[in-house]
Amino acid sequence: MKRVVGLTGGIGSGKSTAADMLAALGASVVDADEISRGLTAAGGAAVPALREAFGEAIVPREGALDRAAMRSLAFSDPRARARLESILHPLIREEAARRLAAATGPYAVLVVPLLFETGFQAGRLERVVVVDLPEELQVSRTVERSGLDPREVRAIMAAQWPRWRRLQAADEVLWNGGGLGELRAQCERLHARLAARAGN
Repeated sequence: MKRVVGLTGGIGSGKSTAADMLAALGASVVDADEISRGLTAAGGAAVPALREAFGEAIVPREGALDRAAMRSLAFSDPRARARLESILHPLIREEAARRLAAATGPYAVLVVPLLFETGFQAGRLERVVVVDLPEELQVSRTVERSGLDPREVRAIMAAQWPRWRRLQAADEVLWNGGGLGELRAQCERLHARLAARAGN
């Protein structure tokens, strides 16, 4: 079975950037967020169940999930978030497993924002890598990237594991409080270790 490494971090931490760098070095990357976007796009496999659960205000007929409206509902209503997860997570796991089985790189990277919180692939990951940075930088980068209000970003962060807890659970940490060159150098070192281990 191919070696699978988990990659996670809080919102705005730079998970996708790190994953892209590892992919450029030869890793096979499977991104749970990308799978989720496909499942909730117009015609996506999750759309009928989501429309039935949340109505046409959240999932317009013949349309895609309104991600902003769903995010607002999910982070204000824990029951709605649990319902959303009960629909999406099994489908994401199924598609992720299919993509991991087809991976061709020396190792596979499974990118999951809520890896620890959901227990995604628990016990089946060789290592877990956390992308880390100061919380203030996490907020400012997310606001710049997404246009969300800082209060919305902090509400999302509050629903995720705190930084100290992620770091405590990590096997490896990629520091993303500096520039892209610094992150790239860390990814190169990580890739060299993982590729060497995969060759054993």
